[in-house]
Amino acid sequence: MNREEKHEVVSALQEKMQEFGNFYIADTSSLSVEKVNIIRRKCFESGIEMQVAKNTLIRKAIEGLEGDNSEIFGALKGQSALLFSKVGNSPAKLIKALRKGSDKPTLKAAYVDTAIFVGDNHLDALVSLKSREELIGDIIGLLQSPAKNVISALKSGGNTIAGLVKTLQEREG
Repeated sequence: MNREEKHEVVSALQEKMQEFGNFYIADTSSLSVEKVNIIRRKCFESGIEMQVAKNTLIRKAIEGLEGDNSEIFGALKGQSALLFSKVGNSPAKLIKALRKGSDKPTLKAAYVDTAIFVGDNHLDALVSLKSREELIGDIIGLLQSPAKNVISALKSGGNTIAGLVKTLQEREG
């Protein structure tokens, strides 16, 4: 691979990293071609893009991202497969599901919305992360709750302020 081809690969990796915003680096070494193809198929079904690249090229692509991401560099050893996803916890859920039958693939590192996780010990925490849409839904639910209480109190209290106060006092005490 000449210098120009390497530059193209690094540029393509940087574009994907910025487009998706989340990527995981997994170790798929010692897996058979058949098992790697199964992983690729599961990635496709889950909306995750998988790409294998040399660690030096991955490192150069990461260096082009904003902020200090040098924590990840220690994980760039051996064979590395990149998993790109729009949803931060999707690759973690996939890795966990794939490991039901074996100990591979293992998580080397993850970059989720500018947060860096290094090591396979973070897999369970990454699985339990809520997606952006789930967090927005939780916030909307919390904001709607007080309004719903006021509306229901108005309806049950005869639509008067005295009835509202009485209904709210009964609910609290």
